Amino acid sequence: MDNNDILIRVRYALDIKNNDMVEMFKLGGVDVTKEEVLKILTKSKDKDDHDYEYDEDVDVEDEDHIRCDNIMLESFLNGFITFNRGKQDPKPGQPQRPEMTIKSHANVNNVVLKKLKIALALTSEDIQDILAEAGVTITKSELGALLRKEGHKNYKECGDKYARNFLKGLAIRYRN
Repeated sequence: MDNNDILIRVRYALDIKNNDMVEMFKLGGVDVTKEEVLKILTKSKDKDDHDYEYDEDVDVEDEDHIRCDNIMLESFLNGFITFNRGKQDPKPGQPQRPEMTIKSHANVNNVVLKKLKIALALTSEDIQDILAEAGVTITKSELGALLRKEGHKNYKECGDKYARNFLKGLAIRYRN
């Protein structure tokens, strides 16, 4: 899944309005217009549609699509947390803005899982139930490994299967 696909699925699952998306981006430190949000929420052309070999660093010029990079995705997720839970005053010695935790494309799904857990005030049991609604069983220790900080000895990379099914389970839970 690419970052645009993640945003599309989060927006659908939680039924977020376009104006709220603009506000969430703004709270995360990224200024976008409603028109830009609509361009972010369009699916990108498949890599098979292009004559060149697909490279993640190559931006395809397309007026109807804006590619969502890792910083933009994490800023949205941080804004989503603030939007749902309110602004938190930083403690003394704590930086004003949270440190960006998406270091590479490998840990995007882990960060999405963690930040949605925080934004929606979900417990580990809630996440297990949401995944179960999507037809996926996960043990508490497997889930704990997905939620650990990258670099921890028990850290496990969250695959697209878990991320996709988590977002599918959110849609089942919040849209019904």
